Amino acid sequence: MAKTKEISRRIKSVANTKKITRAMEMVAAAKMRKALEAVLKTRTYANLSWETVLRLAKLSQAQSEPLHRLLTKRKKINRVAIIVITSNRGLCGGFNSALIAKIKESIVRHPVKTDFILVGRKGTPLYGLPNTEVAAEFSKEDILTSISEIAPIGKMAASDYLSRKYDKVLVAYTDFISASSQIARVKQILPVDLNVDEYLGVASSNPKIGVTKEMITEKSNEHLAVEQGKYEFVFEPSPRAVLDKIIPRLLEIQLYQAFLESNASEHSARMSAMHQATEAASDMVAELTLFYNKARQAGITAEIAEISAGANALAE
Repeated sequence: MAKTKEISRRIKSVANTKKITRAMEMVAAAKMRKALEAVLKTRTYANLSWETVLRLAKLSQAQSEPLHRLLTKRKKINRVAIIVITSNRGLCGGFNSALIAKIKESIVRHPVKTDFILVGRKGTPLYGLPNTEVAAEFSKEDILTSISEIAPIGKMAASDYLSRKYDKVLVAYTDFISASSQIARVKQILPVDLNVDEYLGVASSNPKIGVTKEMITEKSNEHLAVEQGKYEFVFEPSPRAVLDKIIPRLLEIQLYQAFLESNASEHSARMSAMHQATEAASDMVAELTLFYNKARQAGITAEIAEISAGANALAE
């Protein structure tokens, strides 16, 4: 009897846990839908803005004098900054661990002095890594409503690059591919690398969720076809003054989009983790119910055997 009571208590406990994970799954699904809507609204614009930066970098590379200092590559890389976008809370599966593993892989591949700019509370495993240090920490909002919320991070990265504190600035984030797939990436944003034209979210096979490189090329040829002489641009007051304003802004857009991608990936990963936890709880309840029925049947059989033995003894 004591064994059946213990199993019954465990069944109730697991069932209560299942209710919690199910509620968390529904909350994460609602947040993911809102985050995905924000991602889709800006993803094409962010990718075309990156294509604009790439074209400006190509023009800069073709000039004897660089057009802008943010497009100029350093001959020697002494120090690198990585903006790390993690979550504030756990219970999201391998979301944070996959990103941190990707960062460690990048550090091993490029062994230079590295500073971390942490955004989110789950970047603490990066403390104490060899040849690295944490330069700054920023709080992360669960919902981004404006690019101004991440502007201080972008301004800090750009100013430190211009002051030659850093020779490269990268952003580590999780790219949203689909509800069941998210990819941890480390993307270089300063200086612009012409050899790596990695766009945000292009790996998705669903055209409603992702974009394709062919689509970006088609749009850029339509709107940015300067080399074919389709358009002629006049810069006022001067090309340098315009670039001083537009290039930091375009880079901020990339950083903002990386935050949106990371938020959508986080809620998607949490939804999947809670769904798996709910299914595991259901399986455990079924298994415990089977054990409970077996234990209860064994107890009933033992009682019947005792009653039969007592009856036989009295009959004798």
